[in-house]
Amino acid sequence: MADEYDVIVIGGGPAGYPAAIRAAQNKLKVACIDEWKNPDGSASFGGTCLNAGCIPSKALLESSELLHRAHTEFATHGIQTGAVSMDVAAMQKRKAGIVKGMTGGILQLFKAAGVTPLQGHGKFLGQGKVEFTAHDGAVKQLVAKHVVLASGSQPTPLRSAPFDGEHIVDSWGALEFKSVPKRLGVIGAGVIGLELGSVWRRLGAEVVVLEALPEFLAIADQQLAKEALKHFKKQGLDVRLGAKVSGAKLAGGEVQVEYTDAAGATQSLAVDKLVVCIGRRPYTQGLLGEGTGVELDERGFIKVDHDCRTGVPNVWAVGDCVRGPMLAHKGKEEGVAVADRIAGLYAEVNYKTVPSVIYTAPEIAWVGQTEEQVKAGGRPYKVGSFPFLASGRARAMEAAQGFVKVIAAKDDDEILGVHVIGPMAGELIAEAVLAMEYSASTEDLQRTIHAHPTLSEGLHEAALAADKRAIDMPNR
Repeated sequence: MADEYDVIVIGGGPAGYPAAIRAAQNKLKVACIDEWKNPDGSASFGGTCLNAGCIPSKALLESSELLHRAHTEFATHGIQTGAVSMDVAAMQKRKAGIVKGMTGGILQLFKAAGVTPLQGHGKFLGQGKVEFTAHDGAVKQLVAKHVVLASGSQPTPLRSAPFDGEHIVDSWGALEFKSVPKRLGVIGAGVIGLELGSVWRRLGAEVVVLEALPEFLAIADQQLAKEALKHFKKQGLDVRLGAKVSGAKLAGGEVQVEYTDAAGATQSLAVDKLVVCIGRRPYTQGLLGEGTGVELDERGFIKVDHDCRTGVPNVWAVGDCVRGPMLAHKGKEEGVAVADRIAGLYAEVNYKTVPSVIYTAPEIAWVGQTEEQVKAGGRPYKVGSFPFLASGRARAMEAAQGFVKVIAAKDDDEILGVHVIGPMAGELIAEAVLAMEYSASTEDLQRTIHAHPTLSEGLHEAALAADKRAIDMPNR
């Protein structure tokens, strides 16, 4: 006899496990299936984000940033350290410990909430039936009133540079290097490519980033993107735009990369390691049985409506396997919202206020529309900017780089977008998200008292600058 549940969630990543926990909080009987396996064969919840993405990359970014600061900044503070070097093995051990703690924590959360964890492969068969294949090969049929598909995503391969797991790797492979490569090539100047490139550059690698697009960070506000590119080049990242890779192969112990540059000329690049970071694609392998009725679009995403319903009653899909930005926090909110909808509660995800963050140094963050998007829309607008060079706190931190930019409508002062490049941008953007969630105006921000001296004053001053009323810088 099949095990019966109110809700079965297939996928235990940042969209799936919150859906399972919230459904259990709503007094529903819940199981969560996840098939993640680590290189050592161990199983764990958390998906790509906790195991091979968001969390391990931030651990390495923090370690590499501390080394960089020790080399370039400590003396300015009067701190004498002598020779400083990085023990890569110790750094990787620390990262692995953080990952283990976070992934293990999900099982504790499941226990506390009453979620049944199932480690193995889940396949939706239709009519509320789910086939569960455990890692040991045992097969069991489960039944649920509702099924939530949260299968996540995987790195997009590049046909001209196939992964070999050692010399040509994906983002996960780049997190596991046992030593600092002398020469590192990165294909793709997106979020992942820039973060990984920054890690290994700060640890001493010569890094070349090949980006096929002619613009740097085309998804971001271009004033922000230009400022970011300036800082990355200053740090030693060799970013080559309009570079289209035509081939990559191992020869003589090094990877030979062939590409066409922005001028159309054929170029070659020799590196010790090559990381392919050209984006991610939905992971739906073996997820759906025949005739389930669940539809995929031309790119492999599961088709859903605004509320994450598929075309099949009581079947939902959330996270990276559906439309929208592939961001852990977007997936988490979708998972929680779906669990509430299943329980008959009100739920809504505001896709207009989903923030984006790049955790480099300086950090880059934004929410809402870029200036280019606002201009294209034709709505009259105003802009206020504040440089961190004018921030006493940023100067005290030796981090007086970048700026805060606020874009607002001229007619009713609605905040349309906020863009930050500088220290702790990922934290600062939260205030902007909250302001936009509550439909705040720049005047609302102007009249909100911000503690002094703090980095958050930058947002306050940028809001004032939108009306040429800034205090701590000249108004232009």
